[in-house]
Amino acid sequence: MPSRKFADGEVVMGRWPGSVLYYEVQVASYDDVAHLYTVKYKDGTELELKESDIRTLSSFKHRKSQSSSSSPSRRSSSRSRSRSRSPGRPAKGRRRSSSQSREHKEDKKKNVQETNLVPLKPSENNTRSYNGEPESTEQNDTSFTALEQKFKPDLDIDRVLEHYGLRPRKEEKKKEEIYSEKKIFETIKTEKAPPKTKELEFGGRIGTFLLIFFLPATVFYLLSMCKQDDPSILNFPPPLPALESLWETRVFGVFLLWFALQALFYLLPIGKVVEGLPLSSGKKLHYRINGFYAFMLTAAAIGALLYFQLELHYLYDHFMQFAVSAAVFSMGLSIFLYIRSLRAPEEELAPSGNSGYLIYDFFIGHELNPRIGSFDLKYFCELRPGLIGWVVINLAMLLAEMKIHNLSMPSLSMILVNCFQLLYVVDALWNEEAVLTTMDITHDGFGFMLAFGDLVWVPFVYSLQAFYLVGHPTSISWPVAVAITILNCVGYYIFRSANSQKNNFRRNPADPKLAYLKFIPTATGKGLLVTGWWGFVRHPNYLGDIIMALAWSLPCGFNHILPYFYVIYFICLLVHREARDEHHCKQKYGLAWEKYCQRVPYRIFPYIY
Repeated sequence: MPSRKFADGEVVMGRWPGSVLYYEVQVASYDDVAHLYTVKYKDGTELELKESDIRTLSSFKHRKSQSSSSSPSRRSSSRSRSRSRSPGRPAKGRRRSSSQSREHKEDKKKNVQETNLVPLKPSENNTRSYNGEPESTEQNDTSFTALEQKFKPDLDIDRVLEHYGLRPRKEEKKKEEIYSEKKIFETIKTEKAPPKTKELEFGGRIGTFLLIFFLPATVFYLLSMCKQDDPSILNFPPPLPALESLWETRVFGVFLLWFALQALFYLLPIGKVVEGLPLSSGKKLHYRINGFYAFMLTAAAIGALLYFQLELHYLYDHFMQFAVSAAVFSMGLSIFLYIRSLRAPEEELAPSGNSGYLIYDFFIGHELNPRIGSFDLKYFCELRPGLIGWVVINLAMLLAEMKIHNLSMPSLSMILVNCFQLLYVVDALWNEEAVLTTMDITHDGFGFMLAFGDLVWVPFVYSLQAFYLVGHPTSISWPVAVAITILNCVGYYIFRSANSQKNNFRRNPADPKLAYLKFIPTATGKGLLVTGWWGFVRHPNYLGDIIMALAWSLPCGFNHILPYFYVIYFICLLVHREARDEHHCKQKYGLAWEKYCQRVPYRIFPYIY
């Protein structure tokens, strides 16, 4: 095995991932297994680099001096006829061969590409150079780093040449060949494989092993309690149903039909196609945004079934069996995903599910974006079968309440629960493109955690309030209903406006409509918003989510805590997710994140947490 080349604490030049720029960094550690160096930039950002992306200071300065001594600005237009006896030229009176001339030109071209792109030291004429730390801690200027400006499609070539100290070459054709947008974007496509997962979450191997059994047991416990006449927490455990009553082949067939129907809607060539965020290889996957169309087609199909008097009450009568069918399917899907991930290329593995431990990677997801052709399994399950199924289940519960209690119309509590949660689902599908920037898509692999969560937890736990109201009807007055509706609207407004600010800023920070937003620039080229909702708390979208969750539970009254399981669980989920976000952002943004935390001290609940 080759020995490491750079020692801990050594100051070297490290290439910024996805570019040709080198910056002064300090070696922090070395991974003998992955053969990656952890280096620290001046702003505190830590990244893992391959040995080929690191150079010594001495060799780098030598290349730079060579390049500057033969800089185009120092040569006259007739340099090809110069009689100087520099090391790169033959003696007077001798002519170089054509092959020597070509090699000489290639060397010069390589020097310009590899060394002249290093930002100059700050001077009177160059105050925008990058030194590992932003010039100011707060800006509302759209060009918040030189790196982002360099890779924008509407690149101003002259400004880039001036910023990096490059001078025009003799021939315009050669200049375009080196500095054209095509060449610049080609440098982004690096073949960097994700490193091994070192920090294990959810309790590591033991914790994830227990969660594989605990999550299904929790779902079955909640549904069993809702069936009891007195769903008090003191009546634990509920009577266990006979094992043979939990499975029915016909129910499993209906679930498979539902899954296939949503897959068919997903494959329809309707809706726009957008690019996701860049992967570690620099590649961007394409996604078809047609979730709202799938919802409308599903609504039409359900309407047709009701018109022909198909009993949707069947879903309520076999609710536990449907949950078991979904759990069995999600387990089978998870096993399939893990087996196929063993043959996936290194660069396609998930950064959070590449630990080398079978159970942990099986739970988190070993492959980041498993696809069958253009069919993205994780993206499809994220918003389609479970989320749309949630609305169908709520509708089935509403019809079951009317039939069981001989009502001419649903109760006010059931109407509120259905309307609030319908708004949430429609909003998610209408703004489907925003899910491409979430941690589920960009960081977590597709394994048991997301498969079970999307196909079982979302439709069968999130519909708990409606399922509870069927067996335990609750009457509320109109003033109470109005107050709960206002609370839900406040939560929705915070949730939607905060997400819209974030998504619009990520998509186009130069939008004049966002000129009022101030941000802290980071070394990655992104900005951290410190005004608007994101200057109020660090995760205002989570705050809106929790307020809405409370509004969904209040129509169920206060006789039992069971309907409030969702809001309690959701607070725990979002606090845990916020802690994961905090950890990743601190590693990613370094010193800029610390400045952001000082500016916005509260995480989710203002003046509380």
